[in-house]
Amino acid sequence: MTKQPEQAPLDEALGRHRDELKQLFPMPPSRPAPSKAVKTAGITLAVAIAFAALGWLNPAYKSERFATAIGERRAVLLSDGSKLLLDSGTHVDVSWRLLSREVDLRAGQALFDVSSAVYRPFVVSAGLAKVEVLGTLFNVRRLDNDAVRVTLARGRVDVAVATAAQAPVTLRPGQQVDSIGGQLMPVAKADPSKAMAWKDDRIVFEQTPLDEAVSLLRHYRKAPIELSDPGLAALKVTGVFEAHNVDLLLGLLPSILPVAVLQQGDGSVRIQRKPITK
Repeated sequence: MTKQPEQAPLDEALGRHRDELKQLFPMPPSRPAPSKAVKTAGITLAVAIAFAALGWLNPAYKSERFATAIGERRAVLLSDGSKLLLDSGTHVDVSWRLLSREVDLRAGQALFDVSSAVYRPFVVSAGLAKVEVLGTLFNVRRLDNDAVRVTLARGRVDVAVATAAQAPVTLRPGQQVDSIGGQLMPVAKADPSKAMAWKDDRIVFEQTPLDEAVSLLRHYRKAPIELSDPGLAALKVTGVFEAHNVDLLLGLLPSILPVAVLQQGDGSVRIQRKPITK
């Protein structure tokens, strides 16, 4: 294309001063294309950040729920090989997470035989108490008023509470600990075979306070059991009884303790102080 006459002087002037213009208005330096090593490092960093975020969030990718009715007992085999035995009137929620296996014991009592997995601890929550293990055999029981008892038969577990600035306690085989009102009680010696006797349809009481015994019996009976007099709560019960025949035990209570057991028309039972006869 032919240049216009008025454009020629402008082009000549630009040509004469091109070097000066370059010095006054230098072009920004061009960035070299990233090398393969730099690209690989960037991808690796991005993947690491993604995994760190997932680890921090620890999302659940599968959830399961298991429950037993009053009078029912159920064995559950989890996909990691862990075994749960649920007692009567028990409800558990199982969450499979990226870095942990978590069970929420919402009611009742369960025996846990945990398959070991070092990188994925097994965590059982029961109210305000939390039990963390790698692989072991232990029993967790929820009582009334959000009290929880953990008894260890094999391995080692750490028990903590969610609400108190209290250090976790570590249980060894033959030990148990109670969580009451969000506080861990002192670790005590225990016979795991007695704490876990329910799996053989037996209830073992050994100087057990009556209110605790009644709390346990409620999980084996559809109709309510009421302890009407708080003054009776500290009375102690000792003996071995059949878990499937709670009414037999209730019928025996007046011969063991100074109480009267009254059957109500709706099937419920009322335990009260035995009247004093003159």
